[in-house]
Amino acid sequence: MITRGMRDPLAIAVAQPPCVSHDVAANAVTHAAAIRAADARVVVFPELSLTGYELDTPAIAADDPRLSPMVEACAEAGAVALAGAPARGAAGRPHLSLLAVDGTGATVAYHKMWLGGAEPERFAPGGEPAVLEVDGWRLGLAVCKDTGVARHAADTAALGIDAYVAAVAEHAEDAAVLGERARRIATEHSVWVAVASFAGPTGGGYTRTAGCSGIWGPDGIVVAQAGPETGALTRAVLA
Repeated sequence: MITRGMRDPLAIAVAQPPCVSHDVAANAVTHAAAIRAADARVVVFPELSLTGYELDTPAIAADDPRLSPMVEACAEAGAVALAGAPARGAAGRPHLSLLAVDGTGATVAYHKMWLGGAEPERFAPGGEPAVLEVDGWRLGLAVCKDTGVARHAADTAALGIDAYVAAVAEHAEDAAVLGERARRIATEHSVWVAVASFAGPTGGGYTRTAGCSGIWGPDGIVVAQAGPETGALTRAVLA
């Protein structure tokens, strides 16, 4: 973690909203409700939260009008939301991505670098780590398998980050992995870690997902954690 000048604390929330597979419009409305409820400057959603873990879903453009409920909610709440979605790639193959949404619109913030399972059959890996800066806080971005690759955390931390923010989808029986990885990243790099984890059933064989989204301090101690239930939301203030 790098030391910076005077800045305000950052309220961050991790959400695990219900998801309707393939229905971006419905999921954007649910995301918007979570943004309004979060009382946070940054709201993080799970991997492929806007589509479900449905690898055949068409890519979403950042200017997709179906995202407008989220844009409106961010404008009202003064929030930045990170949502999981397939995004278009330069070589004609989509990426597994994080969209950053605020009151002015959406941008593609990060492409997942380390793909797993059947993902390489459909998606191209991202080429480099990414940082999103919010109010002077530098947030390193990650998606699911990225968090289990030590090189990813190291390369992201080398960019100078205050927090490592991840969107994941894990099987219910792998719930403990979330905490293990978060503690390792936090303590090895002296950063906050926030993980938004999918809850409820979705595609790709995920009949039961882990939930248990959480936020860990730079000492590796969990400071806020949701349960496994769909719709849970938890937050913490980074200072």
